[in-house]
Amino acid sequence: MDILLVCLFAAGVSGGFVNGLAGFGTSLFALGWLLQVMSPREAVAIALACSVATGIPGVWQVRNSIDIRRLSVFLVPALLGLPLGLFMLDLIDSRILSLFVGAMLLVYGGYFAFRRNLPSITGRWLALEAGIGFVGGILGAMAGLSGALPSMWLAMRPWPKGRQRGILQLFNMIILTLAMILLALDGGFGGKVPHYLVLTLPASAVGAALGLWLFTKLTDHGYRRLLIALMLFSGLSLLIRTLIA
Repeated sequence: MDILLVCLFAAGVSGGFVNGLAGFGTSLFALGWLLQVMSPREAVAIALACSVATGIPGVWQVRNSIDIRRLSVFLVPALLGLPLGLFMLDLIDSRILSLFVGAMLLVYGGYFAFRRNLPSITGRWLALEAGIGFVGGILGAMAGLSGALPSMWLAMRPWPKGRQRGILQLFNMIILTLAMILLALDGGFGGKVPHYLVLTLPASAVGAALGLWLFTKLTDHGYRRLLIALMLFSGLSLLIRTLIA
């Protein structure tokens, strides 16, 4: 079988599955496959499109649990951080930034993944959450890592899985949709990208459906455990991908 088709299928299924299961992580799982057969610009365009498309069913699944007020605490500052991130894009080495965030995810995930008791932070932390959202917007514009800090924080909040996912996935979808629009305006969806998407999106849809089905079987505690485990894996994947790039 053609290596291009294999990589497109694997990227679609793996990225869609983790997005359906956890509400984030499409790019971290899909880019490793896509970058083997196409340019980084094409790979990012496909990963963004798949992330947004496969995120819609996940948002619909938790629609009744979405806390708009709590989401806005993260999202409004993130929207303010986006232009700052774009401005800083040419000032800071994105490779160093990726290494730093990857190491942070790896240490966090590694520390909590093997602990018997999960961290549990309660109370109102509006200023901190606004700051997390702001930095998330900056990281989203600079390196496509908008969900790194919010996912770490939400994993420490003992909230129902629907409420956690309603914040995390909708936050990521909005930030990544804006990033996709900016990339499209810059010509990022020209050339062979539409053809690649025709081949990748169906596989992403299948993966997302499987992941979303498994999400419905998780307990609230199990979902928090999943977030932390994925942060461990995501940090490791991001470090490896950045070091070998």
